[in-house]
Amino acid sequence: MVTAALKVLVLLLLPFATLLWGAMLAWRDGFPVWLAVSLGAVFAGAVLTGYASWLSKKTTGRARVRVLATRIVAPLVMVYCAGALLHLAHGRAKSDAVHQEYRALHPLLRVAVSTVMLVDRGALITDLERAPEDYATMGLRAQVSSHHYPQSDGYVHAMDIRTQGRSWVRNGLLTMYFRLTGFRTLRHVGTADHLHVSLPNRAPSH
Repeated sequence: MVTAALKVLVLLLLPFATLLWGAMLAWRDGFPVWLAVSLGAVFAGAVLTGYASWLSKKTTGRARVRVLATRIVAPLVMVYCAGALLHLAHGRAKSDAVHQEYRALHPLLRVAVSTVMLVDRGALITDLERAPEDYATMGLRAQVSSHHYPQSDGYVHAMDIRTQGRSWVRNGLLTMYFRLTGFRTLRHVGTADHLHVSLPNRAPSH
């Protein structure tokens, strides 16, 4: 029973993992971010097409790979990625300012945080974009450089997620998720207990 449940869980998670890992690996290898996300989407689509073809073969005797890939899987993946990249529910941001800054966040971070929010209903982004003077406002020493500042590509490369008031199990799983998908994490206090998530280093662009 446990083995069967584990297999189902792996099958459910595999398309999301393929999307995230594929996009992260391509980006770290130097591909432009939108191409990297597109490649991750293609990989995830391939996994879903495999699932759909197997189910079609099982139920109708025909795999219908091309039809399933173009008419069902591709639109589904595109809608999912568009939603992750463009929309953040108000209840998932600490403030209106954070909500408005969402599209300034690097696309890989947007896809990653939107994906984990599917299962972690309590995940809340507390901080995104900052300017040097914001640190003084928070009573902290100003930083010469920060992943919270807009970087050379125009995007913010870090976000903070609330950990205060959540169990160590939830926070531990959240940290593990971001590390497994290739991001850097740092748990620290600052103005409030939170998990700092940032992009890793990457190779030069192709």
